[in-house]
Amino acid sequence: MISAAQCRAARGLLNWTQAELAAAASVGVVTVRQFEGASAEPRPATLTVIRQAFETAGVQFIPENGGGAGVRMRDRS
Repeated sequence: MISAAQCRAARGLLNWTQAELAAAASVGVVTVRQFEGASAEPRPATLTVIRQAFETAGVQFIPENGGGAGVRMRDRS
């Protein structure tokens, strides 16, 4: 799954607002706001559609590998 910090970082890479992410993932903006603010943990299905929206837009999620989890843009070559 993805963390709240990865979600914020991915939005930053894409220059997306919370509303734009919500629209791309077909979830409510309140869901995104609560997840990023760590006030609520979304259902696994919600995290899946958020991740898929980012991946469709070109974001790649980097797993924890001793240096910390992260995000980057997929190499387009």
